[in-house]
Amino acid sequence: MATELSTGRPSLRQRLWAFYDSDLIWSFRHSPMAILSAALLAIVAFTSLFAAWLMPQNPFDITQLYLDKANLPPIWIEGGQMPYLLGTDLQGRDILSAIVYGSRISLIIGVASVALSMTIGVLVGLMAGYVGGALDNFLMRIGDAVMSIPTLLVAILISAIFRGMLPVDYRDAAAPLILVVALSLTSWVVYARMIRAATMVEAGKEYVLAARIIKVPRRRIILHHILPNVLTAALVTATLNLGLAVLAEATLSFLGVGMPSAQPSLGTLIRIGNQFFFSGTWWIVLFPALQLTLIILAVNLLGDWLRDALNPKLK
Repeated sequence: MATELSTGRPSLRQRLWAFYDSDLIWSFRHSPMAILSAALLAIVAFTSLFAAWLMPQNPFDITQLYLDKANLPPIWIEGGQMPYLLGTDLQGRDILSAIVYGSRISLIIGVASVALSMTIGVLVGLMAGYVGGALDNFLMRIGDAVMSIPTLLVAILISAIFRGMLPVDYRDAAAPLILVVALSLTSWVVYARMIRAATMVEAGKEYVLAARIIKVPRRRIILHHILPNVLTAALVTATLNLGLAVLAEATLSFLGVGMPSAQPSLGTLIRIGNQFFFSGTWWIVLFPALQLTLIILAVNLLGDWLRDALNPKLK
């Protein structure tokens, strides 16, 4: 206690209580939709992270696939068997296990692409907004050129180029990295424009002008003074764009230019199951599609809540 009083720093308990008592947490505790969305995403993340211990089968391990268990219906339909709660596909792969493992791949690619695009966009926006002039004009024209091309078309082009450059043996292993790069090359412009506008506003305020007068280095002004004040808007946008990134990855995998069948994401599972939809094995495509819908819906609802909670005009 003497150390805390002498340093004047709040204890860990005080910091945790201050966070719990903040306006953001109060808004979260009084929003049933935000709580439900966060709980759903937490369940998906938890089951995906510990899939090896929770699921009855590893869908990537061919030694665990049994052809005599192929095309089993869900457990509540006649012919269903335990432990295949949602049935199996034509290779004997457990649909529930494939969904959980596929959700992990989709979430990892979505989060990584959003993080990379936000990092690029924030850096570009800070440079363009603070420096201005010719650099601002050059960076924004690049952004305009990128935005003029449809996102999926650019992603397909980038994915095809990288796959053509890599040896055949390395294409499947590099597929997640290729998708992250392909999705990030078009998404950074949204962050760059937003951060540029916010940086131009912050650059004209008194604390930045005072830092310039006392000769604070430009890099320190940008990273330590302006960045913390403009990062909130980027984080809200990143939350909203996470659902779009997961959907874009699923679309690319559905079109056959995303994750391979040996490492199926939700989009790959939907593409495989779509081929057998009219043959009576509807569960192969229905349950992965429902999982994808729930993830995107939960992310969008959570992003909408975060946008409203951090909007000072709504307080």
